[in-house]
Amino acid sequence: MNDKELKDKLYLLSQGDYQAFEDIYNELKIPAFTVVYRMTHDIHLSEDIMQEVFIKLYYHPFDVERPRAYFFKMIYYQTVDSLRKIKRVEDIEEYSFIGKEDNYVYLDIEEALTYLKEEERNIIILHLNAGLKFKEISEILQMPLGTILWKYQKALKELKKLLNGG
Repeated sequence: MNDKELKDKLYLLSQGDYQAFEDIYNELKIPAFTVVYRMTHDIHLSEDIMQEVFIKLYYHPFDVERPRAYFFKMIYYQTVDSLRKIKRVEDIEEYSFIGKEDNYVYLDIEEALTYLKEEERNIIILHLNAGLKFKEISEILQMPLGTILWKYQKALKELKKLLNGG
C-alpha cells in the first residue's frame, strides 16, 4: 500500500469505515511488528506496543502527507517510551529478553543486530523492515541525512563482518 492508498484508507477510517482500519492493520502489522521486535527482543512487549499504536490509530486517524513514515514514527517513539519505562522500573539486565536458547527459530541476523550500536540498529530496522527512506529516518531520529547514510553503511559493513564469522 503506497502513501496515497494509505492516506485514502485513513480518511475512510476517520469517516467511520472500519473495514479501512482492518485493511491498514493487515498491511502494516508485519513490518511494524518486525521493527518493534528487533528493538525490544521481547514478543509480549512487542505485541503490547503494537496494540497501543493501533488503538491510537483506530481512535485518532491522522492526516499527514507521508502517512507510512508518520506511522513508523509512532511505532518508533512508542517503543522507545516503553523501553524507557522498563529501564526505570527494572535494571535492564534483569528484564527477560528472549535469548538464543529460548527461541527455536533464532536467526543469525537477529544475533548480529544485537552487536550493533542502538542508533545503527534502529537505522537498519527502520530502513529494511519499515521500508522508510533515509530522509524519513533522518526526521524520525532527528539526525542529519549524511549521518544517517554514514551510520547505515557502517552498520552494513559491521553486519557483513559479523555474519561472515568476524
